[in-house]
Amino acid sequence: MSSEHIPVYSINKFQREDHRKKFQIEVFDKNRNFKVTYPHRHDFYEILFITQGTGSHTIDFQKYEIKPNSIFFLSPGQIHNLELSDDILGFIFLFTSEFYLINKQDKNKLLELPFFYSISNENPPLLLSSGNDTKLLSDLFSQACQENGSLKEDSEELIGSLLDIILIQCKRLYPVTSANQTRGKGKLLVKRFKLLLEEKYQENIPVKNYAALLSVTPNHLNETIKSLTGRTATDMISEKMILEIKRLLLHTELTVSEIAFQLNFSDQSYFSRYFRNKVGISPLEFRKSH
Repeated sequence: MSSEHIPVYSINKFQREDHRKKFQIEVFDKNRNFKVTYPHRHDFYEILFITQGTGSHTIDFQKYEIKPNSIFFLSPGQIHNLELSDDILGFIFLFTSEFYLINKQDKNKLLELPFFYSISNENPPLLLSSGNDTKLLSDLFSQACQENGSLKEDSEELIGSLLDIILIQCKRLYPVTSANQTRGKGKLLVKRFKLLLEEKYQENIPVKNYAALLSVTPNHLNETIKSLTGRTATDMISEKMILEIKRLLLHTELTVSEIAFQLNFSDQSYFSRYFRNKVGISPLEFRKSH
């Protein structure tokens, strides 16, 4: 990849000039081409429902097989890459948090969903095994597409309601793990921390700064995260930093010193030692090996 930065696309990239909305819903096929560069990341949420075809979907270095009747979920900031068969078919629903949360009292609603900002760092698709579930979700996506093409005054309100039903249905069907089964304030705190980490990682700030932004003590933040994930807040900050370094090493032509500067490290030598300590090889060796 020849660019110096991994592309970050806003939802406007996927809309016609005369239709600027905080969501986009449409049929997904091989002809859907907005001249995006892969890999890339978004500043919005995405639901990709594949009804036909095969391929692979790589999300943050984890590769998932695409099968018919699979649903993928992407949170803002995740880097992904698609490889699709020519017969691919399905639906894609893009939306901002502002669109989803409009008229909602609880601003943590999105964070309560198991497939956005996953605590486990894994992002597997939902595989539909029931014909009834597949038909229900296909009908919901189809209705949203039809409404999106209409000029009715209350279409956006109806599409918002359909999105609610889609997400609730997917939440019911999504596989239960020990991480996403956890409920309560602790789980929400971990997800709020992950959301904040996505926004602030380039500043390379310590745990105490995140704790202050979340209005908790550093000890409480660490204890809550460790009890639910087995990792400390410092571990998660390091994991996020290493992930971003790997992204920049593999998907840009930035030099090691430029990456160190972009991620607010004090100097290149410390940056290289930090990476080697976490990964086992130097940044340049990692770049060459891939």
